[in-house]
Amino acid sequence: MLDATREWLRQAEYDVESAQHMLAAGRWLHAVFFCHLAVEKSLKAAIVEKTNQTPPRTHNLIALAQVANLHLPVEYAEFLGMINDAGVVTRYPQDLSQALSEYPEEVAWDYLLRSREVMEWIRQQIESDTSSEDTVSS
Repeated sequence: MLDATREWLRQAEYDVESAQHMLAAGRWLHAVFFCHLAVEKSLKAAIVEKTNQTPPRTHNLIALAQVANLHLPVEYAEFLGMINDAGVVTRYPQDLSQALSEYPEEVAWDYLLRSREVMEWIRQQIESDTSSEDTVSS
């Protein structure tokens, strides 16, 4: 695994842990934001590992998954669509009260659990690609 890939994955883990801390503090909107950020960095890790290039500077998770050429299971692809939409609202809420009502505690917890699942799946894809390359080069 490339050093840059490891760094993106470390940052993704840090951000998902920050999401958990935001949940514990009752900051549901920030928890969802950090979940989005963690998934984004996991996707960027996959891009780096597959292309050995700097990932695009975008927050669009759908676009990043396409660049990474990941064939996400349907439930993960659907979740990416949901959290992708949340990324804009949580980053730049036009109406804080409305945003807070859209992302209450239950939703934030759900997003945290699902983010962790997607992140683990992405990590497995990276590790699978890495081990395949090791086998081929042996």
